[in-house]
Amino acid sequence: VSQKSDLAEEYCLSTQFTNACRAGAAVVIAYSLLSLGACSKGTDDTPEKAEAIALLVSPEDLVTVSNSALASGPSITGSVEAERRADLRAEVSAVVLSVLKENGDPVRRGDLLVRLDPNAIRDSLTAAEASARAASQAFEQAERQYQRMIKLRETGMVAMQQLEDAETQRNNAQSERAAARTREVTARQQLERTEVRAPFDGIVSERKVSAGDTASVGKELMQIIDPTSLRFEGRVSADSIGEVAAGQRVSFRIQGFADTDVAGTVTRVNPAANAATRQVEVLVRFDDPKQQPGVTGLYAEGRVETRSAKTLTVPAASVVREGDSAFAWRVKNGTVQKVKLDLGVRDARTGQYVVNGGLAAGDSVLRHPGSSLKDGQPARLAGSPENATVTAER
Repeated sequence: VSQKSDLAEEYCLSTQFTNACRAGAAVVIAYSLLSLGACSKGTDDTPEKAEAIALLVSPEDLVTVSNSALASGPSITGSVEAERRADLRAEVSAVVLSVLKENGDPVRRGDLLVRLDPNAIRDSLTAAEASARAASQAFEQAERQYQRMIKLRETGMVAMQQLEDAETQRNNAQSERAAARTREVTARQQLERTEVRAPFDGIVSERKVSAGDTASVGKELMQIIDPTSLRFEGRVSADSIGEVAAGQRVSFRIQGFADTDVAGTVTRVNPAANAATRQVEVLVRFDDPKQQPGVTGLYAEGRVETRSAKTLTVPAASVVREGDSAFAWRVKNGTVQKVKLDLGVRDARTGQYVVNGGLAAGDSVLRHPGSSLKDGQPARLAGSPENATVTAER
């Protein structure tokens, strides 16, 4: 009887637990349905699209697309070199005693640059001077003998052959005297050449010897340039040289001064092409001497302006690249519009692109467009009332 009572009690407890679980599940389901209903109601009350924020634009942020002169022509590459330069070389064989100037030092005409050992040449000069004195004395003696023979021949005391012999000796002495004097002058010039001096006002561009070096005849000692005589020594392809002539304008940029456009004029076209590169040398003068860099050997490149045409251009900073496509952000009728561009060549002088399609003269585009712009986004001019919008005119 007690066992049956325990089983009956266990059965009752299980039944109560099951009923309680079913009631709890019903409450959870009801709460979920109420929550979904509330969410659906909230979604219906939210606007489908938020109002776009107007872009604030200042006049400095806009660029007006306009026609500009685009120069074109053959490309030219080369370097900036000094037109007036001198490579000083040793004219005598001697040891270098001292070098008085360093690279970059300014010099004046006649300044002493390099001193060579003059001892050996001074000895040669002393010998040449002595030889010249002896030759002069020998000539004077031969001249007196010849004059005596002339007088004796007039009195008939000497034969004609003796007079001719005296004349021959006089002539030989005269020639020897002239040769001795030449050797003396040469020795004196050699002595003067042991002191190397600046041929003009300029700057030492390269020192090539030091004290103690042995300088043979023709050895390079120092290079002097005139920094005020710089020019662009460029080269043009032989295929385009027929378009180039003296007097044409050249626009180029110099290494180290890439942000500055330099203007020049063609002064001479070399009549012979380079045998190795088949390029033709073209010399270009700086139109403004103040644009000369003051340094030689700098690489430069540009274009000879043989042709010029009016065309629409847009700054490179206003162009946005997306893969192979190019776009610009135009501000028109109070909105920002994304416009696809058909670009042409880039002007190497100004850095602007030629616009073949997409924009028209007078259109205003953003100078430096950002990455967060939206096509059709409202725009208004800075400093104007909130309801004032940007038009195409600046």
